[in-house]
Formats: sequence, structure tokens, C-alpha cells
Amino acid sequence: MNGLGNDFLVLDARREPLRLSPEAIMKLADRATGIGFDQMVTMEPSEAGATAFMRIDNADGTEVSACGNATRCIGWLLMQEEGSKAVTIQTRAGLLRAFDGDAPEWITVDMGTPRFGWAEIPLAEPFADTRAIELQIGPIDAPILHSPSVVNVGNPHAIFWVDDVQAYDLEKIGPMLEHHPMFPERANISLVQVTGEGSLIQRVWERGAGITRACGTGACAAAVSAARTKRTGRTVRVTLPGGDLVIEWRASDDHILMTGPVATDFVGELDLDTLAFRVVDTPQAAE
Repeated sequence: MNGLGNDFLVLDARREPLRLSPEAIMKLADRATGIGFDQMVTMEPSEAGATAFMRIDNADGTEVSACGNATRCIGWLLMQEEGSKAVTIQTRAGLLRAFDGDAPEWITVDMGTPRFGWAEIPLAEPFADTRAIELQIGPIDAPILHSPSVVNVGNPHAIFWVDDVQAYDLEKIGPMLEHHPMFPERANISLVQVTGEGSLIQRVWERGAGITRACGTGACAAAVSAARTKRTGRTVRVTLPGGDLVIEWRASDDHILMTGPVATDFVGELDLDTLAFRVVDTPQAAE
């Protein structure tokens, strides 16, 4: 499946336990020799009374707590199964509510509240104000990037404000910043350009996955940080390489609502011994 081109291998382990090794995940994620994906998502039984538990593994085999685009995909699948308008999904970041969006196959997810405390993100050292922390790359007197806003939206994000998101070699600087000592759990790195009171353009280097066509939690982090630094209002359209997401940071309870599309690419069967994959259904038949 994919959400704005941010693509996922979705495995259903609700009836039988299934846990692939990091080596198997990396093999499957290889776009040249495997299926190819940004994250692998495994649906498992929920122990918290939710419709399902969603386990998320990056293409490099590391497990993460949240993925906004994947949550929309899983929400859509579960709602299709149940014939319902809303479902609750358990993640390592907590319980997330998904419900019908404003158009067919558009899903809204309540991503909960953002965390701004330096220890919650987490950062390696204290900062009283995480709207702009002391961090830069490049020469001291002429840094390439500096003073990012940082926030945790299920996972750590650093937002660098720029005039043109295309003016930087994200493939080169993304890994450097992801693994910067400031981020003990690594971080998702975004370049964000403000284009209006209600609009942003964003490119993302995703922790453990690299450059992705979209990042749901990244869009949430950008929208919240833009509103928090008074660059925009609390509702924005975030344009990513794969398309647009609408993000509302609700004033009444500080919850983040993310709305965007989902799509099924193909459905198939995976041989767990050989990791061979066979397509058995088309997107039209799956939907």
C-alpha cells in the first residue's frame, strides 16, 4: 500500500504470530531484488482493546513507534473489513483513532498531542525552548542549515526552515543529521518552506528509510512547528513530493488531525522460507 507514495508492505499476523528478522526485512525492502518499501507494517491482535495493533519496521530493519501514512492505510483496511466509519489502532506511540475523510479513500487520523520537552523528543542536552535549538551544519559563520524546531510526534523530528527545499542536497545532509549526537534515538530530518499562511512545502529524510515521497508524522511535525513559531495558522496544507496532506493542530485539545489519501498497489502471498512474493490480486479487486 502507499500514502502519497510513502509505501508499505502490510502483513496480516492477527491469526498467526509472525515476526521477521531485521535481515529478512532488509532483503524484502530492497527495491532492486525484493518487493521494495519504506516501512513494513504488521497487523497483530491488540492487547489494549483496539481494532488491531500496528507494528512498524523501517527498511533497515529497525522498529519505530509511529508512521502517519501507514496509520491511514491500516485504518482504511480495517474500516473496509468492518464496514465501519472509524477504528482504533494500537501503536507503540499509543492509541490512534482513524476515521473517514472528506473524499473516497481519504482517511483522517487523530495523531494525538505533540511533545515539545527536550527529554521527550529526546535530545542529548537540555533546551528550555525547542522552537529553535542550537544546532547547525557547515561553517560557524556561514552554516548550511541551523536552528531547527524539534518535536516528537510519535518519533523525533527536526524541522529546518529554508527559502527553497530544492536548494539542498538532502541525500547528503540527511544521514549526517539523522545520526547527529544531538539525537540519541536518531531523528527524522525535514526541510520546510513556508509558502503562505496555510501552506508549506516539505522534503523529508526519514529515520531508517532515507528520502521518502511523503512522511505523515513529518508533515504533522512541520505543521505544528510552523504554528508554534507563528509562521502559519493551525491548519495547513503540506505539499510533499508525493502529494498533499491537510494537517489541523486542533486548538481545543492540541490534538493533531492528519487527512490524506491511501492506495493499494497489489496484494499477494509471501513465502516465509524463501521470501519469494507472488501477486494474487490487483488494486481494483482488492478495493
